[in-house]
Amino acid sequence: MTSKTTLTALAAAALAATTGLAALPALAHQHGHHAPTPAPNIVEVAVSTGVHNTLVAAVKAAGLVETLSGPGPFTVFAPTDTAFAKLPEGTVATLVKPENKATLTKILTYHAVAGKVTSADLVALIKKSGGMATITTVAGEKLTARLSGDKIVITDAKGGMTAVTKADVITANGVIHVTDGVFLPA
Repeated sequence: MTSKTTLTALAAAALAATTGLAALPALAHQHGHHAPTPAPNIVEVAVSTGVHNTLVAAVKAAGLVETLSGPGPFTVFAPTDTAFAKLPEGTVATLVKPENKATLTKILTYHAVAGKVTSADLVALIKKSGGMATITTVAGEKLTARLSGDKIVITDAKGGMTAVTKADVITANGVIHVTDGVFLPA
């Protein structure tokens, strides 16, 4: 999977969250029967949560909406609006400017992993690896996962520690793990 594909997916999530669009439009009746409603994709879920507006805006600014709405599968560590608010004042406003698209894309793809990695998969990998597992992101950089009690804690390249606050939000094209911090690449 290319970084561009992952970035587009992240952008889609950001777009959905900032626009406040409903997760999925209702399907038309067919011969008096309801068509099955497909599961929402990563972007649609992010838009629907109400706590990922900044992420959705960032995904949109980075041009990643199409990628994150694509077939995947992707695993996205999704910082909440509160997580983004912990960054130094002005950081997000600066990152979403067109001239900073490459930097924003690198940060967003640092939050995505190719494939569908559930919390059970992560915990098994952590235990198999002696208490610490290395994860390669779509950006090509590493994250380190550990357990702290019953929580999965991710350490980024700058040494920042972020907890997964809600795991296994299953989507049509992967899984989202909600985090209380933003990962910063090297």
